[in-house]
Amino acid sequence: MSPLQRALGAFYGLALGDALGMPTQSLSREQIQQRFGAIETLVDAGPDQPIAANMPKGSITDDTEQAILVGRLLVEGQGRIAPQALAQRLIDWEALMQARGSQDLLGPSTKRAIEMILAGHSVEEAGRYGTTNGAAMRITPVAIASDVAKPEAFIRAVVGACQVTHNTSLGIASAAAVAAVVSAGINGASLVEALPLGAQIARQAQTHGHWVAGASMAARLEWASSLRVEGDKERFAQMLYELVGTSVASQESVVVSFTLAGQVALGQLQAFEALCMAASLGGDTDTIAAILGAMLGACLGLQVWPAQLIAQVQQVNELDLLPLIQKLLTLR
Repeated sequence: MSPLQRALGAFYGLALGDALGMPTQSLSREQIQQRFGAIETLVDAGPDQPIAANMPKGSITDDTEQAILVGRLLVEGQGRIAPQALAQRLIDWEALMQARGSQDLLGPSTKRAIEMILAGHSVEEAGRYGTTNGAAMRITPVAIASDVAKPEAFIRAVVGACQVTHNTSLGIASAAAVAAVVSAGINGASLVEALPLGAQIARQAQTHGHWVAGASMAARLEWASSLRVEGDKERFAQMLYELVGTSVASQESVVVSFTLAGQVALGQLQAFEALCMAASLGGDTDTIAAILGAMLGACLGLQVWPAQLIAQVQQVNELDLLPLIQKLLTLR
């Protein structure tokens, strides 16, 4: 399988996971069960969806849109993201969302960082409170453009993408973990090989940025690798929701994505089944499923995703990622 097929699998896996989780985002597990039962395919958002009311099935959200934004900045900067350019692009993106009447706006860490930059604070200072999953959700293009086989340069690239909004040990470590799995997958690694590397790179990356109190990403990823479905998938999903957590906190949502990827690696879940489980969990479902889709797609390739659903996501969002991905691979 070519690096291009793996990179396509990663970016379209991100978009598919994002779209599957779009109608369930910010809902409790109980609310999802009442409204949808379980997510098994792309579905419309209802009128009472708190963030994406009435959006048609297959619609992507901020996860994919911001990843594309980062990818374009990487191409424009020939592999480097200018912090001020990222800040301005995020401001412009949110203004466009507001003009459309969307409630799918900047997350809490990104919002606070942008407000600090507008108030005159330095880029280094602006991201010092960013501990949520916003950097991890948009890191996939960095992983496509950078090779984890060169870990020092790779971590520098991740830090550069995180600095504006998530310049913390937690924010950087979570993004580095996701990026490591995607980058390793593009190099040809299997899930079994790539997932432990995610924890390893997270441990190296957590020395960067402002230290913040919180459970170590690397330690939580290593712990999560011991969790098992053990036959009862519903009970396993409930355990993820109650014990690991599905909030925007990176130590919850990113760890859940890794745990589900681990079950695919063990043969306990199929890739698309895991993506649907992520979208049905409750909480930050679109981001959990997007991150999971990127990691699975990189390691398993584009063919792991149902072609009809990928085509639907492309059509609904007028999405053609091939030219961008080719340019990112050229940077790599």
